[in-house]
Amino acid sequence: MIGAIAYLAAAFVTDAQAAGIEGQWARGDGNAKVRIAPCGSAICATNTWIKPGTPSEKAGDKLVMTIKPSEEGVYSGEAFDPQRDLNYRITVKVDGDRMSTRGCVIAGLICRDVDWTRIR
Repeated sequence: MIGAIAYLAAAFVTDAQAAGIEGQWARGDGNAKVRIAPCGSAICATNTWIKPGTPSEKAGDKLVMTIKPSEEGVYSGEAFDPQRDLNYRITVKVDGDRMSTRGCVIAGLICRDVDWTRIR
């Protein structure tokens, strides 16, 4: 998930603001599952399962997001991947049980979009 979000805050995110993105999510390609929850003053997406044989990802990898709502169901800000020592600009859009993420590096020159489905 970590690599996928980027390939998936100046303001602090409260529990109420983050409620739309909190929970368990399955990546659209079927290769990862994550838990999104508060971690200190940020929001963390932590890999809970990685499909065997998926390169460069493992369970327990974490993406630390410092995001805030920018409009209904849309969160934006920064993300840090400590496993790869990379910073990203990130946008997260939540619509019910669907989520899409867009992570960009190198001043937005390289971006990747990933779709997610909430796990109930």
